[in-house]
Amino acid sequence: MKKPVFIVSAIVLLLVFLLGAYLYKSEKLDKSAKVAEQNQVFLAREHAPKLGPAEAKVHIVEFFDPACGTCREFYPLVKDLMKANRDKIRLSLRYAPFHAGSDNVVRILEAARKQDKFWQTLEAVLASQAYWAPNHKAEVEFLWPQLGNLGLDLERIKRDMYAPEIDRVMAQDLADAKALNVTMTPEFFVNGRPLPDFGYEQLKKLVDDAVAKAY
Repeated sequence: MKKPVFIVSAIVLLLVFLLGAYLYKSEKLDKSAKVAEQNQVFLAREHAPKLGPAEAKVHIVEFFDPACGTCREFYPLVKDLMKANRDKIRLSLRYAPFHAGSDNVVRILEAARKQDKFWQTLEAVLASQAYWAPNHKAEVEFLWPQLGNLGLDLERIKRDMYAPEIDRVMAQDLADAKALNVTMTPEFFVNGRPLPDFGYEQLKKLVDDAVAKAY
């Protein structure tokens, strides 16, 4: 009689374990979905520069600093993810100018945006980062020569970069970064979900999962 009782007990314990694991996983998924939904309040800002179709179901939001070397390295990787999932991903950029002087580079980017040359200027800024941001400190006087071939009205940039609306954009982005506990750049959110820990493979998995779920 002892052997059948033991087998039944073992089966019951296994079922209890499996049920507990299922409930734990479900609770974890529910919590993750709730956090993603709550994050949207601080992520969905109309003023953010955007790339990709507005109807794309996967939304990457990146908090970045133009003087950040890792942001420079991730920029082409994010574009590769978008190319690999054509028309399924849209990107929004938010500013987190944590490095010394990088707020002025943000001002230049936003002023270039007024001339419809944001993305061209961003790529020139990142490509020449080693010249104007030695040791991750932005020195704007070394950036101006790198922008001479973009067809920008640089004198207008110098006037527009101190416009009050640019101050408001940076203030809003920094407030949202603080609310989301963004302390370093780049920081990514995919459909509201933060990276579990930092790295390209982690970002790719989050994007792949979101694409699979959405499409």
